[in-house]
Amino acid sequence: MWATTTSLRLNPVHRSEYPERYEAKPEDFPKLDVFICTADPYKEPPMMVVNTALSVMAYDYPADKISVYVSDDGGSSLTLFALMEAAKFSKHWLPYCKNNNVQDRSPEVYFSANSHLKDEEALNLKRMYEDLKKRVKHVVDCGKVDTQSIKSNQLREVFDLGDHKFTRNDHPSIITVLQTNETEMMPNLIYVSREKSKVSSHHFKAGALNTLLRVSSVMTNSPIILTLDCDMYSNDPITPVRALCYLSDPKINSNLGFVQFPQKFQGITKNDIYGSELKRPFDINTIGYDGLMGPIYMGTGCFFNRRTFYGPPSMLEINDLGPNRIVDKPINAQDILALAHNVARSNYECNTKWGSKIGFRYGSLVEDYYTGYMLHCEGWRSVFCGPKRAAFYGDSPKSLVDVVGQQTRWSIGLLEVDFCKYSPFNYGFKSLGLLMSLGYCYYAFWPFCSISLIVYGLLPQLAIFYGVSIFPKTSDPLFGLYLFLFLEFTLKTLNLSTHGFNVTSKANDDDKQRKRYEQEIFDFGSSSSMFLPVATVAIMNLLAFVWGIYDLLARGEGLVIELMLTSFGVVNCLPIYEAMVLRTDDGKLPKRVSFLAGIITLVLIMSGYLLFK
Repeated sequence: MWATTTSLRLNPVHRSEYPERYEAKPEDFPKLDVFICTADPYKEPPMMVVNTALSVMAYDYPADKISVYVSDDGGSSLTLFALMEAAKFSKHWLPYCKNNNVQDRSPEVYFSANSHLKDEEALNLKRMYEDLKKRVKHVVDCGKVDTQSIKSNQLREVFDLGDHKFTRNDHPSIITVLQTNETEMMPNLIYVSREKSKVSSHHFKAGALNTLLRVSSVMTNSPIILTLDCDMYSNDPITPVRALCYLSDPKINSNLGFVQFPQKFQGITKNDIYGSELKRPFDINTIGYDGLMGPIYMGTGCFFNRRTFYGPPSMLEINDLGPNRIVDKPINAQDILALAHNVARSNYECNTKWGSKIGFRYGSLVEDYYTGYMLHCEGWRSVFCGPKRAAFYGDSPKSLVDVVGQQTRWSIGLLEVDFCKYSPFNYGFKSLGLLMSLGYCYYAFWPFCSISLIVYGLLPQLAIFYGVSIFPKTSDPLFGLYLFLFLEFTLKTLNLSTHGFNVTSKANDDDKQRKRYEQEIFDFGSSSSMFLPVATVAIMNLLAFVWGIYDLLARGEGLVIELMLTSFGVVNCLPIYEAMVLRTDDGKLPKRVSFLAGIITLVLIMSGYLLFK
């Protein structure tokens, strides 16, 4: 890990862009397609999707040049209804933002931050937004949309598709144009749900993005594409112009594949108990990558050159839906919609290069990391853009079960990349060179850190029980070095402070869960076997600490370094002990998990007897 990180410290690059100097007439701005992905209206509330969509529709950018595509992999009528209502609201919200130079263009953020509005126009707009929220909440609570309230016959037919045969994993493609810029200067808003069937192959988010890539090629084929998670609302209305400062620069744009903005999260507590801010990967390592071939693709907040998805800079994959395709018909024309439905079929990619040589790449749960890696291997470069005002803000996990689930998915996905034929350790060295491939190895081999964590969490503790030294004794000259390093790390990095001890679903409807997070109290969520290893290590460290102290007091000597490591483990496990014994709220550690962890601890101690004796 030290070697791979070092490659990111050799040539850090800090960039500045000046969007105010970008001079172009409105008609000369390139068209922009925005891809927003969602999948579950209960884990990713429709109003969250609405706010993200409205925030990018309101960019300081020619409105008729923006097309927002929302991919709903669950094919939910609830999300479709919310977007339909959002399209109506946007006709009032967008002009208000631009006429009043509003910076927070997510309605939820703006009205929350400006609770004492006095202007009549603003108050009226706030009432409209609150009514919108009530209507969406009503259909979400009911679990269905009353089609009798839908005035448009075309839209009513779409909602009627949700009969008893329609499920989130088995349904036809749905492409609905909710708003066009043909009749008024407003962004296009298109709802897309790709076809799914029980026999088709599903490629999760990457498959949804490739469907959007093809559908947008048919309907608008904009040269610039922005990919966003449904919870990452725009926080800066001039962000697209910042990206254009790089994408339109003739000195670098010949092989510039994408411009990556950092992920920022709102509502992070002071001590960030779940480590959700992720400053190292999103702020520190990125400037190191930028000095090589550019930052990795983070899955959201990224502006792509559409040309990037169709082959290396030196060649172009021949494809009917490629970047050179000419779109000369309205997006709601019948033949355009028919072709769009055709390219959204579940079997469209069979026997094609989609997912391997064209589009977003398949082969890993971390499709963003893998896609960026393969694009870099093809010769594309990227740029990191980290302005002072965050370009996007998202929600961080408020429950430990969400954090652990997220980390598990990342680990499995990275291991899939490790053991594929395109591993950074072999293929990467040939395609990227030494330093950039080492930079990719930093993440690819990150899951193996768990081995050292397991060793330090269990081995010194077992050694204490059986009096077997695995580190230098106090009389050994090397003991001083271990002692110095331990105290140095503890005091400077962790400050040996337990103050504040008092991560994915994106829905924050649980007020108790949110309150616990604000108070920096760990929330272990529902009973889950994922917490068995954590609970086992906690119990093992506590028992070993008690035994080590007893041994030290009884005999006057003991295994000091092992005891120091164990005490370090005990301090870090204080929230776990509290969740096991003292707490009675819903976020406590379930008794079943604690009981099983106790049994596993005893088995390990008995197994340790065979290891050390």
